[in-house]
This record gives sequence, C-alpha cells and structure tokens, in this order.
Amino acid sequence: MRLAIEHHTQYRFSEPQSRLVQMLRLTPSDTVDQTVLSWRIDVDCDVRLRDAVDGFGNKVTMLYAEGPIAGIAITVAGQVLTTESNGVVRGSHEPLPEGLFLRTTPRTEASDALVAFARPALGGEGAALDRLHRWNRALAKRFSGAPDLPDSGVPAAQAFAAPRPSSRDVAQIFVAGARAFDVPARYVSGYRQSEGGSCAPHGWAEAWVGDLGWVGFDPSAGISPDEHYVRVAVGVDASGAASIAGSRLGQGGEEMQVDLHVDRLGSDA
Repeated sequence: MRLAIEHHTQYRFSEPQSRLVQMLRLTPSDTVDQTVLSWRIDVDCDVRLRDAVDGFGNKVTMLYAEGPIAGIAITVAGQVLTTESNGVVRGSHEPLPEGLFLRTTPRTEASDALVAFARPALGGEGAALDRLHRWNRALAKRFSGAPDLPDSGVPAAQAFAAPRPSSRDVAQIFVAGARAFDVPARYVSGYRQSEGGSCAPHGWAEAWVGDLGWVGFDPSAGISPDEHYVRVAVGVDASGAASIAGSRLGQGGEEMQVDLHVDRLGSDA
C-alpha cells in the first residue's frame, strides 16, 4: 500500500523566545515491510537541522533556532510503501538487546489493579504470542473507541483507572502489563491511515516473542499493525518516542496545533 503523509505542527508563543532546541522523531526508517519512497522536513523560519540516529535506532533530526521567535511551523511530507506482515517487525535497526525493554519507567509502572486485569490473559495458558493477543483484545474491549489525542503525560497505572484514556495511554498500559509478566515491550509512535485521511499521530506497542522477534500490537483497535500503519520511532515509554521534544529559552506560554493527513494513493506500484 502506498501512503502519502503530511504532518503539520504549529507552535505559537505568548512571548518571543530567545532560542529553541528540538529533537524531531518524524522520519520513518526502512524495514522489510516498510519502504520510504520520499520524505522531507520543512520549517518556516531560519533554523539549523542535523540528522542523526538515537540510541534506540530511531532516525532523529535536531533543530536549532535563534530568536526572537514568536512561532514556528514544522511540516513533514512524504510517501511510504507498506506491505502486510501480520505485525511482525522485520529488518528494523535494533542496536539494543530486547532485555532492556523489561525496564520499568515511572510512566510504565503497573498498579495492582492493572496486573490483576492482565493476569487472565498474560498469566494464563498458551504460547507467548497467543497470550499477547489475548491481552491486546482485552484492552481493546475495556477501552473501546480510545481516541487519538496528544500525549497526556500520565503514567499507565493512572490511565488504567481513567474512564476514557487515549490510544497512546492504552499503548502504555499494554507495555506496563507485558513487562509485569516478564515480556519485553516498548512504545511505538507513528501514523495510521483511516477513512477520510484526516487523523492524529498514533501510538501502539511492540512485544518480544522469542521465535518471531518484535511483534506489533495496537490495543486501541485490538489488532496487530497492518499495511495501514507507518512505524516511526520506539522508546521505553511514550515520552521516549515523542514526535517532537525539546526545550526553549524564554518566558510565557505556548500553544500547539497539529494537522495530519494520511492518504492511500490510487496506485501502489
């Protein structure tokens, strides 16, 4: 499937900023089932951009801007060719051992209630892959219709107790539950094509299955990612895979607006 992506992020500051330093995790990498045909990052003011690869193997672009800066707009656009893989991640750059993703962070610590809810799926009988699929479906049933919203910043345990967490929160809940049962798991940020094209950045999870490697699970939908998904970055939690992260030097507040379109093009050739 050939997907066209246009992702526009606009920051406006209540007072001009003296300096901005941002890390952009906005560029997908090639895998066996995901080929980046074209990709570019445009910024509406004078900046310095430096491409790199972080410790998790994600492509990153460091952005440096000197003020005064009243606002900044970042636009990424490109095309990605995807194929069905049944959620199995093949050919990704993996500089770190899977055991690292057993490490609990403040955002992925599981509560007693979360562990109790996960136990019938993850602590039951069956192969590891079957248990993970049960966990994925259980979360999709409990949090049906989880919306794509900006990262709330809340820990998985707090999100689990909320009446309507976002899809990103549910992905972190998946990660927290899997790690509680000694399954390496990590958070994934990226894009998902849906009807109408207009959508929001999406988050899901990956878990380690010994004979398959990393396998994707989207607990907001109860499925494994298919050709409608574009995988961009991984991290131990949502903060570590955020699309844009950084710092600014200056007073006042900020507002952010995001406009994203993911469209299937007429020809996949």
